[in-house]
Amino acid sequence: MLLVVLIVVAVAVALAVAAFLLWRRRRPRVTDVRRDAPTVPAAAAGGLASGLAPTRRALGERLAGLFGGRLDAAFWTGLEEALLAADVGVAAAVGIVERVRAAGPPDAAAARAALRRELAGVFAGRDRSLALRGEPAVIVVVGVNGSGKTTTIAKLAAQLQQRGLPALLAAADTFRAAATEQLGVWAGRLGLEMVAGQQGGDPAAVAFDALQRARARGKEVVVVDTAGRLHSKRNLMEELGKVVRVLGRDGGEVGEVLLVLDGTTGQNGIAQARAFTAAVGVTGIVLTKLDGTARGGIAVAVERELGIPVKLVGVGERVEDLLPFDPEAFVDALLGGS
Repeated sequence: MLLVVLIVVAVAVALAVAAFLLWRRRRPRVTDVRRDAPTVPAAAAGGLASGLAPTRRALGERLAGLFGGRLDAAFWTGLEEALLAADVGVAAAVGIVERVRAAGPPDAAAARAALRRELAGVFAGRDRSLALRGEPAVIVVVGVNGSGKTTTIAKLAAQLQQRGLPALLAAADTFRAAATEQLGVWAGRLGLEMVAGQQGGDPAAVAFDALQRARARGKEVVVVDTAGRLHSKRNLMEELGKVVRVLGRDGGEVGEVLLVLDGTTGQNGIAQARAFTAAVGVTGIVLTKLDGTARGGIAVAVERELGIPVKLVGVGERVEDLLPFDPEAFVDALLGGS
């Protein structure tokens, strides 16, 4: 009788293990959720057009005056100057105008169409989805002081939560007490867990503790806030590199290193992006404050000169004002006034 009971128990345990393994295989991984989720919200194009209104007015009005005239030497000079004023960058502006001119457009309408193709071509062929790889997926957010980094993290966390991916937040900015407090307020509003350390502590240790906590709690995403730092400070950049290296140990994987760039800084953002990429291998750009500047063309300069995809853009204060970057909508918004 005892033998029969043992056999029944053994069979039940075996069936339970098999069912668990089958569930694990069929359970959606984070990357599966990302692929199934819509890349661009339905309202994103409209939100982008609205957020880029200052750039659209500045660039579009200048282009409207140009496209109303002849395609003479003054036209090509004016086109180049208009792109420079929008902060497209010298190399990009010169190259784009040269290619549009070389296409030999017969009239202004054809020139505008060629300009649109050239601008859109700058953004072609890059993956703009968030790489949520690993268990948990890790997103490290970096940038200089005042770029809107912590607010961007809160917006990103809120959107991940809406997709069924409640993130664990890591307050690895241990140098500015207000940063931890600010992130803590957002975590409280969103009902998210946050891991923080003591002020002045090792930010890499905070990030690692957050990763371990996420594993223990079964969290699928960890978003790491880091101290804002000047890209020219070598020791601080090396410290940032340590954070990323520590997160990559023990089987960990940093899927995204997002650099938050203040859109109002213009071409200085290129130097920032180069320095941060050298230190931590930036995988994507978040352009913020585009609703408050006429320099929206910085997105063109970033992608043309660095080859790093712009993945998100901030066009306002609301959570929904952090938008996936849609190149077609972006170019249409830039040229909308022309």
